[in-house]
Amino acid sequence: MELRHLRTFRVVARTLNFTRAAGELHYAQSSVTEQIQALEAELGSKLFDRGRQLRLTAAGERLIGYADRMLSLAEEARAAVEENRGEPEGELTVGALETLCAHWIPQIFSEYRNKWPRVKLTLTEGGRGELYQSVRQSEVDVCFTFGSPPADPAFASETLGEEPLVVLVPPGHPLADKEEIRPGDLRGVGFLATPKGCGFREMLDRLDGPVVETEVGSLAALGRCVAAGMGCGLVPALAGHGGAVAVPLAGETTAVTMTWRKRDEHKPNVAALLATAGRLRA
Repeated sequence: MELRHLRTFRVVARTLNFTRAAGELHYAQSSVTEQIQALEAELGSKLFDRGRQLRLTAAGERLIGYADRMLSLAEEARAAVEENRGEPEGELTVGALETLCAHWIPQIFSEYRNKWPRVKLTLTEGGRGELYQSVRQSEVDVCFTFGSPPADPAFASETLGEEPLVVLVPPGHPLADKEEIRPGDLRGVGFLATPKGCGFREMLDRLDGPVVETEVGSLAALGRCVAAGMGCGLVPALAGHGGAVAVPLAGETTAVTMTWRKRDEHKPNVAALLATAGRLRA
């Protein structure tokens, strides 16, 4: 079995969507389909039921554990060779939230690429939960998120800095003229929010008083919805505002966190990225 087929199988099994899996893997959808078909032909079993909704067959469920173990062993073998070689090269996959992809990652990537041009860098964007799951499954080497990572003994993390939080309000809103907003000012105020599980939703839920009226899937969309008068929103100051008015939220910040698998931190590629990011944000 080819490792690339197993990697593709694992992503399709997680997303249960060929189109989304193709986007994450940076393949054409036809290539994902062909790889899954080749794996099914080799194993002599269907791995997915392709009805109205894609789902794993019993054979596919059984294969997941083996795929994880085989890919993990391949990673360990590569790491052992890389540690002996010492110089970063090959591939490195980094995941980050939408806002951090735009505002933190470019500087880190530029510095890293200038120093280690033999490494092929791949950047993937996703939600916080998706990114941690991708790190767990060795699909992403290092991820960048807001807030603290989950308590997972397999993870290591480093806080790179703090970003101030702002409240986005529609033009003409009673809060728009304030120099800063205090949490008590938000009591009973209608808010748009990102879905449950997002770091900003957790921060908003901890505040006493805001009323979540609408869920929005991305910070960019949230800013535009606020500007259209649908409610207020909580975002990091560096996020796009979409025409809304951004007012600082007094005393509130969010950590920018870098997370990776502990067992990978001595890989030359990973170690070089950790050092680069830490140096740039020191």
